[in-house]
Amino acid sequence: MTTSLTDRYLAATLRSVPTARREEIADELRASIGDMVDGRTAEGVDAATAEREVLTELGNPAELAARYADRRLQLIGPTYYLAWQRLMIGLLSTIPAIIGVLMGVLEATVSDNAGGAIGKGIVAAFNVAVQIAFWVTLVFAVMERVGTPLNQPQWSVDQLPDEPVERDVSLTDVCASIVFLVLFIAALPWQHFQTVVGDGDRLPILDPALWSFWLPALLVVLVATIGLEVAKYRARRWTWPLVAVNAVLNLAYAVPVIWLLSNDKLFNPEFVARFAWLREGGIDTVARISIVVVVATTLWDVVDSALKARRATS
Repeated sequence: MTTSLTDRYLAATLRSVPTARREEIADELRASIGDMVDGRTAEGVDAATAEREVLTELGNPAELAARYADRRLQLIGPTYYLAWQRLMIGLLSTIPAIIGVLMGVLEATVSDNAGGAIGKGIVAAFNVAVQIAFWVTLVFAVMERVGTPLNQPQWSVDQLPDEPVERDVSLTDVCASIVFLVLFIAALPWQHFQTVVGDGDRLPILDPALWSFWLPALLVVLVATIGLEVAKYRARRWTWPLVAVNAVLNLAYAVPVIWLLSNDKLFNPEFVARFAWLREGGIDTVARISIVVVVATTLWDVVDSALKARRATS
């Protein structure tokens, strides 16, 4: 089924305005477009041509939505703001988390201070986020002052989405989730072969015996979760079948991890023996905190997906 350019334009505009005002704005904008098109057709212009001319005159739906929502696009300047915003969201949603995790893991492998390792990871992530925000903003501000062109293609109605269907799942969120999952998957074999402890010895963090079954099984669950992210994006929103699959995958990951942590089977005994704070009861603290985190994140993810599916189908 095909849809009119007006329907596609309305959908692209309304996705960026407050939900409570969407119906009001949709009626007002549709009426305005209709009046403008009628005015041109009365002058002898073909209806399809008139519609394209009117929508082109109205301009980029994101800018029009900002005007309807009384949201100023002037942090950098209207010419550069949308490009700056897209770049900042893409960089800040992935790079600080990646650097923070890597710095925390590296610090944990060379010191006996777990709190210090976590703190170093958080500080590293914060510093990277600040640096990204500062330098990207500075570059865009300088570009605007000197009038550097972005050389982006001028917006046209041909860039409108094919279908006027609201998307509740953003590409940025899906990409961030997939990047995290890929890094997590890569970290499992990496910790087995590349974890350096103390004087340069390579010692796995997780018990190598787990590679006989548990770790491959968890890898399968993580890969399946990537597939779920792709399916969720293609479906444009959470659906109840996707919620069910998400719950199963969460349980398939959480239950084995909690069981392994509860029975002291997750961490490599030789790795634990290398650090005094772990030998002296620290490993029990790590296990308890990890169990709480796993339970909390599992419940949150399942409940959050169910609430989103309910909103999407109500």
